[in-house]
Amino acid sequence: MKEQLIKQAYDVAKERYAAIGVDTDKAIAQLERIPISLHCWQTDDVVGFERGEAASGGIQATGNYPGRARNIDEVRQDIAYVQTLLAGHHRLNLHEIYGEFGGEQVDRDQVEVRHFQGWIDWAKQQGLKLDFNSTSFSHPKSGNLTLSNPDKGIRDFWIEHTKRCRRIADAMGKAQGDPCIMNIWVHDGSKDLTVERKRYREILAASLDEILAEELPDMKACVEAKLFGIGLESYTVGSHDFYAGYCASRKVMYTLDTGHYEQTENVSDMVASLLLFVPELMLHVSRPVRWDSDHVTIMNDQTLDLFKELVRADALDRAHVGLDYFDASINRIGAYIVGTRATQKCILSALLEPLRKLREYEDNGQYFERLALLEEAKSLPMGAVFDYFNLKNGVPVGEEFIPAIQQYEKDVLSKR
Repeated sequence: MKEQLIKQAYDVAKERYAAIGVDTDKAIAQLERIPISLHCWQTDDVVGFERGEAASGGIQATGNYPGRARNIDEVRQDIAYVQTLLAGHHRLNLHEIYGEFGGEQVDRDQVEVRHFQGWIDWAKQQGLKLDFNSTSFSHPKSGNLTLSNPDKGIRDFWIEHTKRCRRIADAMGKAQGDPCIMNIWVHDGSKDLTVERKRYREILAASLDEILAEELPDMKACVEAKLFGIGLESYTVGSHDFYAGYCASRKVMYTLDTGHYEQTENVSDMVASLLLFVPELMLHVSRPVRWDSDHVTIMNDQTLDLFKELVRADALDRAHVGLDYFDASINRIGAYIVGTRATQKCILSALLEPLRKLREYEDNGQYFERLALLEEAKSLPMGAVFDYFNLKNGVPVGEEFIPAIQQYEKDVLSKR
């Protein structure tokens, strides 16, 4: 009965959207082709399997909800289950600290492809493609400065680490027949005033140039800006203005993390400007309640605006979508599903916008009509289209995923 109602609601929605020139079947087909890179660190609160320590270096996971993944098998178990509740084909984003080190102490400047061969093999079995991140935080040599450190010994350690991570990403990309996107984020900064702003940025630029010099055809590197970090509030070396200039001049992919900017900024405003000067964008979709608090992504104005801007700029093919939050205060599987589905809803909403008619109004100077249609589009039956999208892909519709996750918690998570 419920399936019949979903189909009936979709048929009505399809007609309603068609009346304003929107093809819902086409939008669903587009959404099915857009993978979201699931962040492995939501399973275990960014602890990883190198030292078993909580994250440090300007970031922090908060909460102690039971059921945290304690080893790689449990991370994989959780990710495999998450896939059963999501429509579409997605990717998995790994940090370097999630390697299979087998109890061996492998320092970060010694990490090799073999430490991730198990992930490569497992991902292939699961039908997942991998993305990757270097890990400069939570290490005795992290301090306040890594790639921008004037101390050559410290700096060279992190340069070597990041070079090796790029080679690992290249091996992942080659194995999966699709480029692995590797993100470079460093927390470098100062808690209080510094008189060496330019010097540290010169060093960071030189370090990145050295890292990115090696030609690796099966991976794509991206760099991520930040406003500040916990304990590093007064100055960030890798700021938005630094990376905007760096990526534009070097033609490097820019990572937009929606939690890494001023609270009054709308990250969507940056999309069109950056796309004029950088080749591609990597999106880390998060929710800043108080700056970079990394709450679970929801369907809010900021996320809606981000994807609407990408669609309006005809740039979906120049953007890669990933999640980046780590909420340890609620069921971690639930956090995955809520965040991923919210992101999909925002993408779908953007794809269902009557853009052809809106552009026509704008080109004709019909600004009342443009505003009116933008407002009316907000109350169109997008939810019926999203329900059908999930039904069509054989995953829970609406709130049906809630009891499924409750059962997984009872059967699996509560026993950890």
